[in-house]
Amino acid sequence: MGVVSSKFPFRSKKNVKILMLGLDGAGKTTLLYRLLLNEVVSTISTLGYNVETLHHKNLNLTVWDLAGQDSIRGLWKQMKFYYKCNAIIFVVDSSDRSRINEAANELSRLLSEEELKSCPLLVFGTKQDCDSPMDVPELTDSLGLHDVKDRKWYIQPTMTFEGIGIYEGLDWLANSIQTERKTLKEQNNQHSIKHKFLNTINNNQTNNNKQTVST
Repeated sequence: MGVVSSKFPFRSKKNVKILMLGLDGAGKTTLLYRLLLNEVVSTISTLGYNVETLHHKNLNLTVWDLAGQDSIRGLWKQMKFYYKCNAIIFVVDSSDRSRINEAANELSRLLSEEELKSCPLLVFGTKQDCDSPMDVPELTDSLGLHDVKDRKWYIQPTMTFEGIGIYEGLDWLANSIQTERKTLKEQNNQHSIKHKFLNTINNNQTNNNKQTVST
């Protein structure tokens, strides 16, 4: 399915840092290891963080799975997890309407962080195999995503145990990251060309002034 795990970097691939965030019990760690091992493993609530590397679409994706308990969420920024982040995966339990407002508030807080500005956002709506889960329109409204204008975002409903929807979401994220990098490279090239052009004009003016003085 295009995903393999590795403890060693792929030197010819581009490295990407992704934060996987969400409330406790949303299914972050189960989803991560479903991607990593292509199987479901028994997990317990993460107390700190897990870090794993996935290889997907010419990218090395280093995924930081951060614990989502309320007492720990405040440490996400203090521990400098946001530093040099390239993308965000936010995992939400689509079967738990009792905590959707809490999830929405946490997501809003994350998106307001300067260090995460413009990072593409992938929302995984897990547990779609439970009774009466929230669908994409309901999740979009409940999480306030229509108001998110400063970045690309996408919601992918998933059934982690069956592996349904996970790789489709990862495809979108990888494509978004590659597009963002291509755009940034083009902007840098344009800036470099403009800078060289202005330097050439300044040098010509300086040489003309010197010739005028000498005559």
